[in-house]
Amino acid sequence: MSGVRVLVGTHKGAFILEADGKRDKWNVSGPLFAGWELYHLKGSPVDPNRIYASQTSGWFGQVIQRSDDGGKTWHQPGTAFVPDPTAGPNKAGSNKFVYDTAKKPLTTHQWYDGTQHPWEFKRVWHLEPSLTDPNTVYAGIEDAALFRSTDGGENWRELPGLRGHGTGPKWQPGAGGMCLHTIILDPSNPKRMWIAISAAGAFRTDDGGETWKPINKGLKSQYIPDPNAEVGHCVHHIAMSAKRPGVMFMQKHWDVMRSDNAGDEWKEVSGNLPTDFGFVIDVHAHEPETLYVVPIKSDSEHFPVDGKLQVFRSRTGGNEWEPLTKGLPQSNCYVNVLRDAMAVDSLDKCGIYFGTTGGQVYASADAGDSWKPIVENLPAVFSIEVQTLK
Repeated sequence: MSGVRVLVGTHKGAFILEADGKRDKWNVSGPLFAGWELYHLKGSPVDPNRIYASQTSGWFGQVIQRSDDGGKTWHQPGTAFVPDPTAGPNKAGSNKFVYDTAKKPLTTHQWYDGTQHPWEFKRVWHLEPSLTDPNTVYAGIEDAALFRSTDGGENWRELPGLRGHGTGPKWQPGAGGMCLHTIILDPSNPKRMWIAISAAGAFRTDDGGETWKPINKGLKSQYIPDPNAEVGHCVHHIAMSAKRPGVMFMQKHWDVMRSDNAGDEWKEVSGNLPTDFGFVIDVHAHEPETLYVVPIKSDSEHFPVDGKLQVFRSRTGGNEWEPLTKGLPQSNCYVNVLRDAMAVDSLDKCGIYFGTTGGQVYASADAGDSWKPIVENLPAVFSIEVQTLK
């Protein structure tokens, strides 16, 4: 029987939750890497045994972990992140810059892009395995940069076209830092990819990462000097259905947005949401016009409106939204749901999953109609990813 594996990254370790296709009984393993921040775990879509994990500590730096047996055992590659010298010289003026997490875990390096803005390697926010090769994986970094490994995480090289893009000096950190937090690969075009940076906006490459273009037309941000600027928008998350590449949905720092042309233009689809501030957004695995958000009261009050935890679903691609509350706390609930903390499975009846800063992981086996906590009292949840097992 088919089943699912839910990968949970938290403030103090990782957890793996597994169930069969009924999704009513769950086995919980963990904490893995207890005491470390696990910003993100994600499995390969072509090898169910391959999982990558971003493990971070303020004391010991950044580590990439890899499992080749579905999370039972883990291997720490001799990881070196090598920024490309064409994106700018390092602080000392040398182009021989390496952030080696195996040999120098306590060292933080800085370099300059020629405009006196320091670039500092802080952590890996997001890992995105290739759609075709389990040994190829992309990493979104803070400070914002995009790296790729083609040897299962052993070595990493920067894709310099992004950070070397002419708008780079205008990028600014959001409240959580200047993080590259979203990476989307196009299943219909191996050379096309989208990324999002807080607080710079969304970007797309059509040539495998050689060149990039900002794709923020239609975004408006009242808290920056030019509300319609080419870059500078705080994008929280972007989602896309693999069944319809190029139709994209965005949860922005205020506003839920939609693009029907691969990000070239965006329009607001917040509609009747009680608030259009939030962090997560995701799309039903089989219904490209069905999407999910979790509204949060405001950018200063990161908790649900009126203390009621509600997922909102639109079956029309936005504008018309319905609250989904069955099984969710409807009083005195003041948790947050962070940007990478929602995912869907691809079983026949699509399952939806999200985690909270209160340590709950909720699951719906009926596309959001009803919910139940499948694990509680974890550390604050940073990320949720799902592998559908055959």
